[in-house]
Amino acid sequence: MGEAYTMVLSLFLLVLGFVLLVKGADFFVDGASAIARRFGIPQLVIGLTIVAMGTSAPEAAVSITAAVRGNADITIGNIVGSNILNILIILGLSSVVAPLAVTVPTLFRDIPFMIGITLLLLFQGTGGSVGFWEGMVLTLLFLAYLGYLLWAAQKDGKELAAASAEGKKLSLWTALLGTAAGLVMIVVGSHTAVDAATNLARLFGMSERFIGLTIVALGTSLPELFTSVSAAAKGNAEIAIGNIVGSNIFNILFVVGVSALITPVPFSAEFYADMWIAAAAGVLLLACSVKGRKLGRRGGIAMLAGYVLYFVFICL
Repeated sequence: MGEAYTMVLSLFLLVLGFVLLVKGADFFVDGASAIARRFGIPQLVIGLTIVAMGTSAPEAAVSITAAVRGNADITIGNIVGSNILNILIILGLSSVVAPLAVTVPTLFRDIPFMIGITLLLLFQGTGGSVGFWEGMVLTLLFLAYLGYLLWAAQKDGKELAAASAEGKKLSLWTALLGTAAGLVMIVVGSHTAVDAATNLARLFGMSERFIGLTIVALGTSLPELFTSVSAAAKGNAEIAIGNIVGSNIFNILFVVGVSALITPVPFSAEFYADMWIAAAAGVLLLACSVKGRKLGRRGGIAMLAGYVLYFVFICL
């Protein structure tokens, strides 16, 4: 009876944590974007920073919280699992709904860069952990990449703001309150989700690696899932791939980088195969998008089938 009660309570807290993470990210993005606009910050900067980081805030909060608490397999599992799920499930579903256009910079710059840093993280983890100096390299790469994006966009005279950066018209006080409330919800939600996921792993005899790669990864990817599938359904399919690739880059460079700066992040040898699969998912995305610079329905079906095979693999 006591174990059943603990299981039901943990499941409830896990769902509650995910709800707080998703809604907190929404409040944070809307509030911070409104504040930025009021102070004359260009839409370009809002889109590349606040909105991109806001949609990845659940991954960041959960992974950093798990690292600090010593639940290292959830830290790496969440990031690797989210990146695999973002490509194979989210882009797979979105491209089945509607073909996804791929911009030239995304195809020839961002996707190869995402594959490269995935392999870099794999190389850093072969020593058994991602330490302070590895974290410093990842963080510096993130700052350099962000700076390059800003420079390239300004050079081309384009504003690459995400659709959500266009945001709601909010008063300054409402925006400040929304931003603060969003941050609190993200922090509380991350603590709740990590604790609940860890308890469930112990109750069911599952490894933290499996929980991180599946349940936690899905929960923290909900903002990207809703945004991308909704964008495809509404005919704004061209933003989906750029947003997902940007989120994956942010997950590795910023989330793992900052986690490693705070505390060394142990990297289990069991994750080597997952990292290779994450890199392979990027290669599959690249291969399916080259023809006509679009990710079509066939590519989406191939990605969904790829995730089914991956799920079977981690269940074995």
